[in-house]
Amino acid sequence: MQTRIGFGYDVHQLIEGTPFRLGGVDIDHSKGALGHSDADTLVHAICDALLGAAALGDIGQHFPDNSADYKGINSLILLEKTIRMIRDLGYSIGNIDCTVCLQKPKIQAYIDDMRSALSLAMGIEKNQISIKATTEEKLGFTGREEGIAAYAVVLIMK
Repeated sequence: MQTRIGFGYDVHQLIEGTPFRLGGVDIDHSKGALGHSDADTLVHAICDALLGAAALGDIGQHFPDNSADYKGINSLILLEKTIRMIRDLGYSIGNIDCTVCLQKPKIQAYIDDMRSALSLAMGIEKNQISIKATTEEKLGFTGREEGIAAYAVVLIMK
């Protein structure tokens, strides 16, 4: 059996009056992430980790931010396309571990719903997905509530 690890990172600016979606879940907050798609930072980090593990490049290579095809797209659709790519190569997912960095809003109450949305989109069990959050203690751009960052590590197997 071949086992591979992938790492993903994504960051988006937070701006007033924009919808906020994270892990496929809409969250009520005064700020949302700015991006070409729905700017779901967590899903983008997971896509990058999966693509990296399979040596398929990165999210921008497959879903460029200058393509009208992806303008405003739900990032779960990008995740589903990414899953098809790695499955076409014979890989399955072992597990995914993620950390989201943002000062506000607190996301603990949404994590179970995120895990459900992600497991459905990827066709894996919810217990294969871990999502954690940290505030970074008011330091840096995330601490100043200027942006959001997400990290993901994945294990895939053939």
